[in-house]
Amino acid sequence: MTDMPSSAASRVVLDPTGERSPVQRGLTPRPTDVAGRTVGLLDIHKPRGDVFLDHLEQLLVQRGLTVNRYRKPTFTKPAPAELRGRIAQECQLVIEALAD
Repeated sequence: MTDMPSSAASRVVLDPTGERSPVQRGLTPRPTDVAGRTVGLLDIHKPRGDVFLDHLEQLLVQRGLTVNRYRKPTFTKPAPAELRGRIAQECQLVIEALAD
């Protein structure tokens, strides 16, 4: 096993969508402050993902953030384009729940 460098510039992000010709995507810079932003919580429709997001929503609201909830129709496919567009227009940050 080799040691992996810890700097962000050397990270490799894998795209799990199974594309035959992967699209090159850069990482979006993370905000230094979340105050005044709307956070989208995306439930991918796996069991107990909603439990995690319910708890996370409480914590975010306690910190004064606005939270919008969304749910994919199924975890087996990417979110529909309409849903992704709606989230992009309504939110500045997104957290996706993965659970089982």
